[in-house]
Amino acid sequence: MIRLITINAYQVGLVLERGKLVQILKEGKYWIWGKKEVKLFEMKHSFVAPVELNILLENQELAAMLEIVEVGDTEMALYFTNGIFKEVLQTGRYAFWKGYLKNEFVKVDLTKVEITEKIERGLLENIKLKVYTRKFQVASYEKGLLFINGIFNKELTAGTYYFWNNAIPVEVVYVDMRQKQMEISGQELLTKDKAALRINFFVNFKVTNIIKAVIDNKEYEKQLYVLMQLALRAFVGGFTLDELLNKKESITEIILEDTRNKAAALGVVIQEAGIRDVILPGDMKEIMNQVLVAEKKAQANSIMRREETAAMRNMLNTAKLMEENEMLWKLKEMEYVEKIADKIGEITISGGGNVIGQLREIFVK
Repeated sequence: MIRLITINAYQVGLVLERGKLVQILKEGKYWIWGKKEVKLFEMKHSFVAPVELNILLENQELAAMLEIVEVGDTEMALYFTNGIFKEVLQTGRYAFWKGYLKNEFVKVDLTKVEITEKIERGLLENIKLKVYTRKFQVASYEKGLLFINGIFNKELTAGTYYFWNNAIPVEVVYVDMRQKQMEISGQELLTKDKAALRINFFVNFKVTNIIKAVIDNKEYEKQLYVLMQLALRAFVGGFTLDELLNKKESITEIILEDTRNKAAALGVVIQEAGIRDVILPGDMKEIMNQVLVAEKKAQANSIMRREETAAMRNMLNTAKLMEENEMLWKLKEMEYVEKIADKIGEITISGGGNVIGQLREIFVK
């Protein structure tokens, strides 16, 4: 039996006889005798061995034509052709034709977490590679703490971070670095004079030391809440009700001074604090209202007395001046006559006496 085999450019033919490689055919035409088997391969594809690869590589000519890549149990390899990523090679032994394409391989040690290989970040989002990576994003207003295998590794600023996906646990703890507000509502407290009241209190704070806040302290926000609650209790208990109401505006400075160092130990700084509402019980509110009404009445009476006294003093001064000056007396008479005349619409005089004289007696005397 005889056959004619044509090998085109960029093809290779392997002649096998009873599973053994006996001849390599390159570009050209060949007559094949007997029951020999011919396997054709395109050099633009990877080489898939028709029999055990180790046996084929015993042929020195074929071994020189192939590039062999071995990927261990804890490795993988990224395969590039002419600088373009093609696929991920998992554990195994791979062969590629030399010469036709530029083959490149990047081996990855999967026993580590950090991506130290020279791989473009955009490639890590490739669907073929994405399954092998872990992705963490830290927002612009956040910071992150990286824990590898339960051990703190480093602090992360804003950005995107990739790690190899393996059996080693990787965790990122995020902390919001913006100013936050804490409400301490409905605190039932006693003043120095045993007056019961409820206070709504607020605190504006910001994390400044993420290590202290997350690693050195557990649930730093709950600790800050208790810290401010105790400081508020101590502040209110040190004043009577009247003193507290008068010092309401100064509580920020007092509270901040008392809690500044303790808050710093939690990794936070308190930027503002204050009383939002002071709520009195019903009976206490009624008493305070009565006191307020009494105070306002007393103030009103005092003002009225002052005004009456001033009016009497003015009248006395006027009388003294008129007594000492006859001309002022006459002017005052004329002023009153003018006021009376404004009120009179008609004057009737009876008899035929002297009219001018009578009018003079009415308006001049």
